[in-house]
Amino acid sequence: MIGVVYCELYLYSPQSLKEKRSITKSLITRLKQRFNVSVSEIGYQDVWQRCELAIVTVASDKTVAEKELGRAMALVDSTPELERTVTSYEWL
Repeated sequence: MIGVVYCELYLYSPQSLKEKRSITKSLITRLKQRFNVSVSEIGYQDVWQRCELAIVTVASDKTVAEKELGRAMALVDSTPELERTVTSYEWL
């Protein structure tokens, strides 16, 4: 089972693309280190205060994939520099 989460994020503080990259790279690194997921920034690369991430996991069962993605979303939600606005799940 492959689980994909597409989430749009609103970043509060960046005043440049460099600041935005710093925040998003930090989040992506933490997600990859703590969970069995792959993460990529897939949208809004040229916008300072918006970001779209795709977070993917592969598991033998849908419930295992849901738990892993749920823990990843909890980490995203606990990041004080940003807010998750739109989230969609896809199962393959």
